[in-house]
Amino acid sequence: MEFQDVVRRRRMIRTYTSEPVSAESLARILGNAVRGPSAGFSQGQAFLVLDGEPLARFWAVAGHMAAPTVRAAPLVIVPLSCKRAYLDRYARPDKGWTDRDESRWPVPFWHIDTGMATLLILQTVVDEGLGALYFGLAPDAVAPFRAEFGVPDDHEPIGAVAIGHPAPDPVVTSPSRIRRRDKADVVHHGRW
Repeated sequence: MEFQDVVRRRRMIRTYTSEPVSAESLARILGNAVRGPSAGFSQGQAFLVLDGEPLARFWAVAGHMAAPTVRAAPLVIVPLSCKRAYLDRYARPDKGWTDRDESRWPVPFWHIDTGMATLLILQTVVDEGLGALYFGLAPDAVAPFRAEFGVPDDHEPIGAVAIGHPAPDPVVTSPSRIRRRDKADVVHHGRW
């Protein structure tokens, strides 16, 4: 598939068939995820892959906000960011900082880089002919999620991605449906 087709076709899918995701597709999805940008090549991302019985445990502890059609997805990947990896990397001699002072960071690159890796997951899913939905974990679900899956305290789940074969989706005709903003409203050349 051409890249522009991948970008144009990428959307959030909320209804899935029960057909499993192939091992080959999963390998490509994860292979692309680990190729995402990483400030200073800190590589502070991790991915928890859940299917089968572990996926049922995930929905039990962290999926109370997900619709039943989303819980039908046969695969979930939870991207996690690790601030420690970035602070450690930038305290090394080649970066010029001698401490791990978090205030040097204008924005949390550990979350940004993990978000970019997540976009690579979403784009690869489209390229594989699959569908995906990125969704957040409720704050009260994070501690049970960590406990259930042994997630280290220094790894922060930035959300989760449900992946599967798209099922026919009912047409949304709600008058409150939000349309994509016009490019002229969000792109500014030279100044605002």
